[in-house]
Amino acid sequence: MKAWKVFLAITLVTLTIGGIYLYSVFKQRESPGVTEQKAAQDALSRDDLVVMRQYFPQHFDDLQRLEGTTVWMQNGYTMPYFAYTGGRVDFAKKIGLIPATQEMEVKKIIKAAAPAKVDDGIEHGSRQAFAVFALPGAKELYATPVGYMQGNEEAYYTDLLFYYDNPHKTYGYWGKDVWAAIGAHEVKPGMSELEVRMAIGHKMQTDSQTEGDRTVTYDMNGKKWAVTFVKNHATEIKQG
Repeated sequence: MKAWKVFLAITLVTLTIGGIYLYSVFKQRESPGVTEQKAAQDALSRDDLVVMRQYFPQHFDDLQRLEGTTVWMQNGYTMPYFAYTGGRVDFAKKIGLIPATQEMEVKKIIKAAAPAKVDDGIEHGSRQAFAVFALPGAKELYATPVGYMQGNEEAYYTDLLFYYDNPHKTYGYWGKDVWAAIGAHEVKPGMSELEVRMAIGHKMQTDSQTEGDRTVTYDMNGKKWAVTFVKNHATEIKQG
């Protein structure tokens, strides 16, 4: 083969390889991070993609939108509720702690000053905001604190305390067995951390921040559970 033909062949191969390289670099720059983003998306569960409605209340008047609506307790077994009679909160009649996923029909939002000796889980301030509610099918009214006021300072926690949409529908894909356990406030093998919180509440302790791979101790109104999760599935359940 003549020298010029050898040179031409080498040149063509070099140009072909270089062209492939430049094309790959161009595509990467055209869609930076696509590979990483896809891997991150693949790691997300269906639960991670759920977007819960929030209102971000800044002032007492912002809470009025809850009147006449139904909410579900998100922060289960942490918030006390009291009898509401004669148009006032009866702090002497603490009923208990609101169970996880409890359905609540909000009748009105009020202001009240809690006695200093009453620990209701929220700073007292000068006054507190209370959600006055009824349980489904019942006439009795109850009240639970949802925020406080102190001078020009206001803080309201309804976005943390309540689901504004029915979680039974939002997470309907969990299946009947999971929802039966949640309704009975029980923990079953295979449940995720979110499902367990839905069942027995948010009052918990753990020495790890790695959700889904740790042991968590729950206090469900005095009833203790120790649950070990592996890959976000309950593998060991102890009651004590």
